[in-house]
Amino acid sequence: MNTPAHRAGHVAVIGRPNVGKSTLVNALVGAKVSITSDRPQTTRHQLLGIATFPEGQLLLVDTPGIHREQKRAMNRWMNRAARGALEGVDAAILVVRAGQWDDEDSLAFDALKKAGLPVILVANQVDRIKDKTTLLPFLAKVSEGRDFAGIHPISALKRKGLEALVKDVLALLPEQAALYAEDEITDKSQRFLAGEMVREQLMRQLGEELPYATTVEIEKFDVDGALLRIGAVIWVERDGQKAIVIGKGGERLREIGARSRVQMERLFGSKVFLETWVRVREGWSDDEAALRAFGYHD
Repeated sequence: MNTPAHRAGHVAVIGRPNVGKSTLVNALVGAKVSITSDRPQTTRHQLLGIATFPEGQLLLVDTPGIHREQKRAMNRWMNRAARGALEGVDAAILVVRAGQWDDEDSLAFDALKKAGLPVILVANQVDRIKDKTTLLPFLAKVSEGRDFAGIHPISALKRKGLEALVKDVLALLPEQAALYAEDEITDKSQRFLAGEMVREQLMRQLGEELPYATTVEIEKFDVDGALLRIGAVIWVERDGQKAIVIGKGGERLREIGARSRVQMERLFGSKVFLETWVRVREGWSDDEAALRAFGYHD
């Protein structure tokens, strides 16, 4: 009996904002490498999630959502990061919300076809569809005139439908040995991931607009025996925003720090001593120089 060939390669995970791309990457990797929230555009950076299976290895390129609005330098940067993910990959997963297809989904699909990539359609969040009889007609409709290499209704959050998806994606990849060790889960440093853990809490705990005026810079990341000593600066654009992040008597900042620390300890497998500060840099999200200084660069 012939053993199936081992396959490995890069797979871009593309879609409009807030369809569950990062949740899918985390589910396939089996660890939290990409932050998530119910806010659109939570993901700002291109990130590699490494998912290793007996049959092969998926190098999942998680990306910011492709979107039409490009009001600020930050939005333009995220679109560049998403489109840049298409270079040098072997295949793509287009993630949409099950039961919904809009102009930004078409924009993402068109970018993938222009890149000449085989595309697997993932209809995520099927657990949220009350009338399941609407799912097949929806998939049939969005498939018209679009040549998908596979179609998979899934729930990334509940980890349903992932085995069949992995099998289909691996079939599109070249036959080769694993490109990363089995215990590697991302190409990002612990320092980068620490900053993302703090930013995740900002996205989850603050109001509608304020998270988009914040970014996080890790000023200190020291290994002290079994302890990690981390210093994080939360940057905002105005003094009023600083007051909101800190909260009454510093309560909100302490909560952000406490929840971030728990996530870091879980991911890093180490005790963490975390200090946080809030500072103001006016208009940083529409300032190309500030974006570069904060690590947003091509």
